[in-house]
Amino acid sequence: MRRAKISVIGAGNIGGECARSIAMKELGDVVLIDIPEKEGVAKGKALDIASCAPIERFDCTLTGGSNYEAIAGSDVVVVTAGVPRKPGQSRDDLVGINSGIVKGVCENIRKHAPNSIVILVSNPLDAMVYVAWKTTGFHHSKVIGQAGALDVARFRAFLAMKLGCSVEDVTALLLGGHGDDMVPLPNFTSVHGIPIRQLLPENVITECVDRAKQGGGEIVKLMGTSAWYAPSAGTVQMVEAIVRDKKRIIPCAAYCEDEYGVATGQPGKGLFVGVPVVLGSKGVEKIVPITLTGDEKALLDKSVSSVRELVGIVKKLMPEMA
Repeated sequence: MRRAKISVIGAGNIGGECARSIAMKELGDVVLIDIPEKEGVAKGKALDIASCAPIERFDCTLTGGSNYEAIAGSDVVVVTAGVPRKPGQSRDDLVGINSGIVKGVCENIRKHAPNSIVILVSNPLDAMVYVAWKTTGFHHSKVIGQAGALDVARFRAFLAMKLGCSVEDVTALLLGGHGDDMVPLPNFTSVHGIPIRQLLPENVITECVDRAKQGGGEIVKLMGTSAWYAPSAGTVQMVEAIVRDKKRIIPCAAYCEDEYGVATGQPGKGLFVGVPVVLGSKGVEKIVPITLTGDEKALLDKSVSSVRELVGIVKKLMPEMA
């Protein structure tokens, strides 16, 4: 049986941790790619992870380098390339720099791995998924943003801290853009089936919601750079759902038009917005509809507007993306 092949573009903190987790879970063979100036980092991290295999007992092939020809035949390509957010810098500030980086990466994906499914991790996430989609020309079901998996994990973690219970028993859902305008949904949050509002007062739930929204910024302030462990974990969860065809329902940045009223009646004017999707071997196999209250829909509409503004900046900087 052929092993899956997973390529990770960007050998920084997130890329390296993605490669390590993918290998340890034996999801497939791993190729780690970075720019020529950082080719040694990509090769070194691949070799270092490979040296863990006898101890951690996993079998896969890991290679590193800067030549995109190595990603040929990839089932999944994870894009982490880009400049990380610095203290006091918003995701919006990254648009100009990272749009160009992601465009260059995706031109190589289009050339060397045309049958792959692409997972974007680069920030600002919602805009970078759009850039990847336009650049690759892939069907929108095969271009996905990693956002909700991370944001939900943070929300669940903060709730478990308040409850003093296992995070395994906390289920939650968020919608919308990746950032301060994301929409956590307490109505869809429970602990082993018990609605969260029966376990925590509203002010504590709101505190956890706000902390989830600002989770990335909180870590940047503490460490001076973006998080990498949890973003990598969320990404690998998506990779596993795809290569093992698990049909997991995971909130991801997926292309929506009529779905959730993002661009109803406007074919081709959709956006990549965080919504629950079924992830399997074909990528986004279904967008899962849920019924929102008026307040929840208003918050989602506001989040969608923010994503549209961000994509608008991309279109101004790169008219070819319009």
